[in-house]
Amino acid sequence: MKSLLQILFLVAMLMPLVTADSQTLHQKESPFLSTIKSHNNTKNSVTPSSESEELASLRGAKSLHGRGAMTCDKYPRVCRAKGSEGPDCCKKKCVNVSRDRNNCGMCGKKCKYSQVCCKGKCVNPMSDKHHCGKCGNKCTKGDFCVFGLCSYA
Repeated sequence: MKSLLQILFLVAMLMPLVTADSQTLHQKESPFLSTIKSHNNTKNSVTPSSESEELASLRGAKSLHGRGAMTCDKYPRVCRAKGSEGPDCCKKKCVNVSRDRNNCGMCGKKCKYSQVCCKGKCVNPMSDKHHCGKCGNKCTKGDFCVFGLCSYA
């Protein structure tokens, strides 16, 4: 009787493993996925557009002429390209100094842990009445900003 229970328990434990393995062996690719894959293959076979070349240069890929990566310290216009992090150049990286926590207002000025960068100034959104909870969220006259909410109490 005890051995019969052990065998049944063993079969019950192995059953899901066997069915999972058999399903992965016989699983077919859905037509939706094959359509997406074929679309991506045809998309990649087309020559790259100027927009994708700009993005590749922002990421540091080699340029077509073999001169190396285009960095904003040598080519400031790179920061104005579509898909750039921001229009300003700090330490060879494109940033937006009006909202970047590591370069708030100017290159190298870091905001404290509890602060965010709003319009180039480090502010605490939990208590600042002009940036309560997020940048630009002003509390009405007479209200206070508490825990990031106007007139919490």
